This record gives sequence, C-alpha cells and structure tokens, in this order.
Amino acid sequence: MSYTADLSRTGGAPALLPRAFAWGMLGFLAAFLIINVLNLGWGIPNLADAFAGRAGGLIWVPLLIGLLGIGGGIGFALSTPHNALRWDAMKIHGFNTYLIRACFWSVVLIGFVDAFIAMSRVEGFLNGVVSAELMGSLGRSRFIGPMVHAPLIVLGALIAFWHRGLGFHWLALLIVGAELAIVISRFVFSYEQALMGDLVRYWYAALFLFASAYTLFDDGHVRVDVFYAGFGKTKKGFVNAWGSILLGMATAWVIIWIGLGSKTSIINSPVMNLEITQSGPTGLYVKYQMAAFLGVFAITMLIQFVSYFLESVADKRDEPGHRTVTPTGH
Repeated sequence: MSYTADLSRTGGAPALLPRAFAWGMLGFLAAFLIINVLNLGWGIPNLADAFAGRAGGLIWVPLLIGLLGIGGGIGFALSTPHNALRWDAMKIHGFNTYLIRACFWSVVLIGFVDAFIAMSRVEGFLNGVVSAELMGSLGRSRFIGPMVHAPLIVLGALIAFWHRGLGFHWLALLIVGAELAIVISRFVFSYEQALMGDLVRYWYAALFLFASAYTLFDDGHVRVDVFYAGFGKTKKGFVNAWGSILLGMATAWVIIWIGLGSKTSIINSPVMNLEITQSGPTGLYVKYQMAAFLGVFAITMLIQFVSYFLESVADKRDEPGHRTVTPTGH
C-alpha cells in the first residue's frame, strides 16, 4: 500500500478536546500497564482492588499513578495546542508500528531458538556439548523464560529499532514453510514431534493478532458499509470517530481489563507461571507468550484506535491532508 497524507505538525484551528481525550487515553493505558507490573512483581494493589475497596492503606498508589497518567496525557495535549490532529495520529501510529515490529522480530527469533532447544531435548543434539546441569535447565520453563526468551525479546526490540519493515509477509512464509516441513517429515519420513505443530500455532497466532492493528491503519478490516459507502468525508469522519470510541476502544479495554485485571486473570496467570503445553519437553515452551499475545493485540488495537480517532476528527473538521490508501503500483 502507498499513502498520501499531510504530515505537517501545525495547521488548522486547535482541537484541544479530542487531543486531550486521545492523549489522556494513552496516558491511562501506560499507567494501567505500570500498575499491573507493580501488582504482579511487588504486590501493589491494582485499580480493580482500589475500586473494590480491597487496596487497604496502599489505595493511593494505583489512584495516583492513574491520575498521573491521565494528567500527563492531557497536559501534553494542552501544552501543544497547535499540533495538527493528523500529525499526532501519525506519530502515535509510528510508535505502534515499532511496538508491533518488535513483537514480530521477537516471535521469529524465539520460534527458531525454542524449536532448536526442543529438538535438542528430544534428539539429544546438545548432549556432551553443554553440561548436564544446563541441559536440565533447558527443560524447565522457569529457566527458559528469563534466560532465553527475555534476551531474545530485547534483541527483537533492538532489531525493530533499526529495521523499519514490518515483515508480516515473511512471517506468513515461515508459517507455510513450517507446515510444509510437517507434511514432508510425516508422510515421507514418518517423523513428527509436538514442537513442529507448536511452532506453526505460535507463529500463526502472532501473525493474526499482531497484524490486526496495522490492518486497521490500512482500512483492511471487513466493514458493513450499506450506508457508510454513501457518506461524504466529513460524515465518515464523524461515524469513524464515535465508532473508534464506542466499539473499538471499548472492546480493547474490556480485553485489557479482564485479561490483566488480577494475578489470576487469563493473561496474567499463564505469564506469571510461565505456562507450557501438556506436550512438555517435546514441545515449545511458549504457551505463556501466546496468552500474552491477546494482551498485545488489545493494547496495539487501542493505540491504533486512538490514532484512527484523531484522523477521523480531522476528517470531520474537513482539515486538509486526508490520507488516501491506494494499492502499490497504482
């Protein structure tokens, strides 16, 4: 796809209310994630505890962090009153693109490395090469997670900083290659291990969930447009702005709040326990990451909906520089 958009930083009448809402939303998201980390790592009460009256004397901690997040976002919007809506939207999208790109590189690296480790556990490739103690550690998720996966995530983030392409087509090709390897090994060599199916599911889940936010930017999601197709640009902007809030952001927040709401929630619990599949040593140790993928999906979609909201408000105000999406080569 190629894009035409106005990337000027200033222009048009100030739009303080929508910008304050958008940046306040992002500030609250950042605060919520910080509170979640403090809750999981140090037992600090989270916002759910605070609202339910279970926070005790530490109730001020999550409330203060939440207010600072919202206040910081709104304060940024008020301190930059002449920033153009489209400029803000593209900057937010740029950050989100980096975040998605870092996740993409992380799953590619972890997929290859974890598959090699799993194969070595099954076939004994590393026997005699590394110590028996290390081989024993490579069979425990408590070691694999912090000592292998975490450094690879950091490496993925560094690669994403320098490599600007998203590369989802390469991830799709890797999925096809991994599935083809299963077919060949099963029907030609009568050989198959659980790790091979785990790798396909791991990469496919990442492709599906990580690409959703960028698909929204490309306007590639299915839209029921019986009425929408006949609207003008300003009316489409009005519908998209309210749709971003009532449908997009609301849905993302439901996933985030339920998935990260407590230590026993559907995302936090598997991640904290570094959960693995029942296939055990013959499979990949990435089940906990696949639970985290749902959180990555909701967070990146929320950020992208904030960007989409600002762009839609600019369309509603009929500001210049409307972004058009055209297929490459046209």
